[in-house]
Amino acid sequence: MSFEPDEDQQELVALVRGILSQRADSAATRRAIASTERFDTDLWRLLCEEIGIAGMAIPEEFGGADFTLREAQLVLEEIGYSLAPSPYLGSVAIGAQAILTTGDADAAARLLPGIAEGSSSAALAWAAPDGRFAPERVDVHAEDREGWQLSGASGFVLDGATADVLLVVAQTSDGPRLFEVIDTEAVVREDTPTMDQTLRLGTLRFDAVAARPLGAVDPGVLETVRALALAAISAVQAGTAARALDETVAYAKQRVQFGRAIGSFQAIKHRLADMHVQVEVARTASRAASDALATGAADRFELATIAKATCSEALEHVAAETIQLHGGIAITWEHDAHLIFKRAHSLGRLFGTAREQREHADDWALATA
Repeated sequence: MSFEPDEDQQELVALVRGILSQRADSAATRRAIASTERFDTDLWRLLCEEIGIAGMAIPEEFGGADFTLREAQLVLEEIGYSLAPSPYLGSVAIGAQAILTTGDADAAARLLPGIAEGSSSAALAWAAPDGRFAPERVDVHAEDREGWQLSGASGFVLDGATADVLLVVAQTSDGPRLFEVIDTEAVVREDTPTMDQTLRLGTLRFDAVAARPLGAVDPGVLETVRALALAAISAVQAGTAARALDETVAYAKQRVQFGRAIGSFQAIKHRLADMHVQVEVARTASRAASDALATGAADRFELATIAKATCSEALEHVAAETIQLHGGIAITWEHDAHLIFKRAHSLGRLFGTAREQREHADDWALATA
């Protein structure tokens, strides 16, 4: 099966890449990191208003453009390729899709139009205090005291410090389920220092904070949300890996040693070829997962798990090779190689490491053996 973009999707990719290449170069990324918002608000507004990327995979009835996860996946790849900090991953690809997954039409009608136009942002609080993304380990508890209230804490919340729509996985007497925070002002938010400064993570603390449940108590809902998050992160990883390969190939062509470009040396060629294979495998795994989720394939959860493990390992390998093949310049603040390396480390742990994903995959592999 081919996962290459069709003609319309190629036009979308070209349009997004064109804007990002003009507005999200290395200098712009560093300015965005240093800003209060930690991303370029003007660029985000342009992408939302001119291209409508925030509403791409949101149904028309909720203010979106009614495209599929395939198009959203291509946008995520381009955001990963550009290295630009953006609310797209946390708010649109994870938060908005989580709301849709619950099947709560009222919540979707209230929350999604703002997210689709880019005027509102969402964050999903899931992680336990130990950093594990497993529903049964979350530290937030919900009790119905003439209205649901949340207590506890959740860390590593992507864009949790600034989002106005807070979604929380909390324990109930019937099992973990997804909640929407009603009183966001009552939530204590703390910024979490990150290795990858293009990602903004936070810790959210709840003390009897008013909330409303989204959808029913259904383990399938959280499993789907998890799969959507894994597929989205893998797409960013695949795009970042492609950027690392392109940067390294370009450098190998221009860096001269012993009177020859280093890219002409057999040992360098082999390492670049290995990087190319890793990038292609990552891209294929990520797109296969997104396609499976878009079509509701029976193996969609497994493919999402495999995609996150594969893309995490691929990006870590490619990022390390980028550092090595660039030499000393790669570890300077002015070069983008360190941004790629830090993103590989951070995204590799978001929603579970490659090892954790493979352990998860072992469970269903043994169950079907």
